Amino acid sequence: MSRDRSLTTTIALVAIVAALAVAVVLLGVKHLGQSDDAEQREKAAQAARQMGVNLMTLDYNNAQRDLDRIVAGTTGNLKNQLATQSKTFMDQLAKTQAKSGVSQVDAGLVSLKGDSAEVMVSLNGTVTNPKVTNGVARPYRFLMDLTRSGDRWLVSKLEMVP
Repeated sequence: MSRDRSLTTTIALVAIVAALAVAVVLLGVKHLGQSDDAEQREKAAQAARQMGVNLMTLDYNNAQRDLDRIVAGTTGNLKNQLATQSKTFMDQLAKTQAKSGVSQVDAGLVSLKGDSAEVMVSLNGTVTNPKVTNGVARPYRFLMDLTRSGDRWLVSKLEMVP
């Protein structure tokens, strides 16, 4: 009888240890998934924040460099659209001799689902030119759709919002 009891106790202990091992593995996988999700949220918000800065940091003396920096952070139709409008963009900057800078940049993640994110970016931009030498800081807000490509988040849609 004690042998049966010993065997039953051993089986019960093995089952408990196995259940604990499975629980530890499942919790570990869940934690890794949450950690990756938090990391992707931060990367998407940072990419959108940087795009906001890029969009508002322009100098007619370096128009091509500024445009290249903006285009490098985009993908899909937005990238194609910017490329086809690049001459108009650079001509307008040169004509107005515009320069702009940015301050107080904030970004908030609206949503994240798989390889897609939506981020709202708020910033203050100041534009100057020979006619407006001091410029005035004005608030700008952009709603951006981002797509993850490898380890980078790229802006696939950009909308200025009131």
